[in-house]
Amino acid sequence: MKIEFHYDFGSPNAYLVHKVIPAMTQKTGIQFEYVPVLLGGVFKATNNVSPAVSLQGIKNKPDYQRIETRRFCEAYGIKPQVPNPHFPVNTLKMMRGAVFAQSTDYTMQYINAMYSAMWEQALKMDEDDVIAGALEAAGLPSDSIFEGITDPAVKQRLIENTEGSVGRGTFGSPTLFVGEEIFFGKDKLRDAIETAQQQSGA
Repeated sequence: MKIEFHYDFGSPNAYLVHKVIPAMTQKTGIQFEYVPVLLGGVFKATNNVSPAVSLQGIKNKPDYQRIETRRFCEAYGIKPQVPNPHFPVNTLKMMRGAVFAQSTDYTMQYINAMYSAMWEQALKMDEDDVIAGALEAAGLPSDSIFEGITDPAVKQRLIENTEGSVGRGTFGSPTLFVGEEIFFGKDKLRDAIETAQQQSGA
């Protein structure tokens, strides 16, 4: 059983799904494949905007979003993300780093470090020195990662990931795929898990 998790570090809801994944894997046996995409590229390709923009000036809906987030966190026993005062943050370098990290043995350590820096420590994660500091604090080789970020093959892979994800129906993050079945948003995680179990006969 496998679920693809198409993510960008800039999405607070993708962060919440990330925090739930270990327990879901332990409980269900479902493996989650992390697929880094660039949310800015997704938005540009689909003419979408982030909730920070789309919810501006709308009465009640932002309040409901906060209620929904609280319910999700309570249901899965996790803490909500910390509001990042620098949001929105350009995640291009972090996401290229995620692509590079896939070729190493520390990919999950990298993902954990970036999500923590963004949504637990609320750092300005579009500045090189801040990214480097977060990597070094996590015991990761910042020099190697920054070198990898500049690799043309890494840059191209992120473009291909993003275009391929959009081609399958993605318009935001978190997006989950069970085969070619698409599920959008943290609240569809349960549906994605049920579909994966049904398809596997579990």
